[in-house]
Amino acid sequence: MFGIEDIPKFFLAFFLVLPIISLVHEGGHIFFAWLMGAKNIKLTVGSGNVLFRVGMLEVRKYYFWYGLCSFDNLRRNHRLANILIFFGGSLFNAITTVVVIYLIQNDRMEASMATYQFTYFSLYYIFFALLPMVYPGGSNSDGKIILDLIRNKHLPVHNTYRVKWSEDREEWQLLDEKRELIQAFPEETQALEKAHEVAQQNRPSRLLKNKSGEEFEIRNYPTIPL
Repeated sequence: MFGIEDIPKFFLAFFLVLPIISLVHEGGHIFFAWLMGAKNIKLTVGSGNVLFRVGMLEVRKYYFWYGLCSFDNLRRNHRLANILIFFGGSLFNAITTVVVIYLIQNDRMEASMATYQFTYFSLYYIFFALLPMVYPGGSNSDGKIILDLIRNKHLPVHNTYRVKWSEDREEWQLLDEKRELIQAFPEETQALEKAHEVAQQNRPSRLLKNKSGEEFEIRNYPTIPL
């Protein structure tokens, strides 16, 4: 039965254990993203205004609620690579849970409320991450994305944006998937800056540049694993 003496234990779980579990989960996504050649990796803990940044780590005001990682330019951008990235969070949660249980069973770690909460909420995290469902906010769970990747022959549809020079109008143009004009710029740097902004806001996306009649990818923005 939940009593008054259990209230401090609840706050311990909410403000300390859950953020650690979230950090482990996002670390799993980041590890496999790094393994697949991702660049500009960033790990965000919490939500709200940014408190501080250290390297790739960003900690926000409500550090105990939510977490995500983002990255660009996935070099190995194939189906298996994406499956591993989305599965990585739950895998790291499972590994750390097994390690804690092993250490306790072999008397190398003392069983406590903190270790109980860690294993309990890690399993909770794994369950809801891998359950194939659409979250209330509209985003897909890791399990839903993994299932879609396994079922489909192709990766999720990417938005493709192009930056090219128009000889006729003498301007740099940002084009969408249908090669329709989004915006025109007098300078290449302006077009590229806007193109990165649009592509990043519409993940998953690819950004192409036309040079001497040939197209090449200058950046891709994969879906952000949660």
